Amino acid sequence: MRTVPFVEDSDVLPAANEVVRVRAASGVVLIPTETFYGLGANPTDPEAVARIFDAKGRPPEMAIPVLASDWQQIESMVHVADRYRVQLSRIWPAALTVVLPARQYAVASRDSTLAVRIPGHARLRALLYRVGPLTGTSANRHGQPPETSAEAALTSLLVPPDLVLDGGPTGGGSPSTLVDLTGEEPRILRRGAIPWEDDFPWDDPL
Repeated sequence: MRTVPFVEDSDVLPAANEVVRVRAASGVVLIPTETFYGLGANPTDPEAVARIFDAKGRPPEMAIPVLASDWQQIESMVHVADRYRVQLSRIWPAALTVVLPARQYAVASRDSTLAVRIPGHARLRALLYRVGPLTGTSANRHGQPPETSAEAALTSLLVPPDLVLDGGPTGGGSPSTLVDLTGEEPRILRRGAIPWEDDFPWDDPL
């Protein structure tokens, strides 16, 4: 396991070079987000995704969310209905994860949908721009609370990652809000960091 710093903008390029190497080898990376540390891997690689389930002790039928740098990466993975496009553009980047119809089957998905997010962590977005989308499930043993430090995350996991991006303490707080946008109406699956109804009404005519 190798640890590299991820606290300055100048850390992004060398960290991205390391992530590209690990991603190509079906490896797993510990990454900081604006809330907690997560486990990043190629979401289309069965071996890499299986290693994340092993590290967390997570039931294999559960889906894993995916982090993207921008709208271009989002739309390469999922279909975004026109009625949601403006509202999502107002919110992202932020701690909001949405479930949308997948463009193609993804190992991280387990069905025809995919949970995606543009994170509010600027250096992480810069990394994703260089390496491509990564899984973004929290870096903790299944059933345990998420962690705000690399050290605590490593202690919680059953299997260590191949690479650690140490960004120092993360913001913590509530996890990302999780909303299913695959039906006729949005369905909140998990209330979290984004106060959904109050700040971002979906019936806004504009």
